[in-house]
Amino acid sequence: MAEAKEKLTKAGVTSEHPGDLNPEEERQLSGLIFKETGHEFVFVTDYPITKRPFYHMRYEDRPDITKSFDLLWNGVEIVTGAQREHRLEVLLKQAKDKKMHLESLEFYFEFFKYGCPPHGGFGMGPARFMMKLLDVENIREVTFLPRTVNRLHP
Repeated sequence: MAEAKEKLTKAGVTSEHPGDLNPEEERQLSGLIFKETGHEFVFVTDYPITKRPFYHMRYEDRPDITKSFDLLWNGVEIVTGAQREHRLEVLLKQAKDKKMHLESLEFYFEFFKYGCPPHGGFGMGPARFMMKLLDVENIREVTFLPRTVNRLHP
C-alpha cells in the first residue's frame, strides 16, 4: 500500500484516504503498472488495520499493518484476501481493539477454542471478473438480477 500511494503521489494523483484506494486510484495505479511492466494485474498488499477486519493477521514487527491484499485487474479490484488470525487470544484482543461486541462473535470464536491451524482466505467478485473479462463498462450488464437504487427485489 505504501508503495502504491507513493507511485500515485509521484503521478500527481491525490488521495483522501491514506490507507485505502478509491476507484480512481485503482484505475490510475493499474495504468501506471501497465505502463511500467506491461501487466494487467497488480497486487496491493499490507493494508493498515483501520481498513481491514479484526480477523486479519497483523505483522509482529508492524502491528498496525495486516497481512492482506487486493488484486486489481485493469483498474478494478476483483479479489480481496488475507492471512487470517488463528490464535484465539489474539483474535479476542483485535476484536476488542476494534470495539466489537464479543458476545455476538461467540459462535465464531468457538472454532478457535481448541486450536486452529494457520490459514488464509479470499473473496472474489465474479461479477467484477466477468465485467472485465467481457470488457463492459457497467457491472449491471453482467449481473443476472442487479440491485440498483430503484430495484432491490428481482
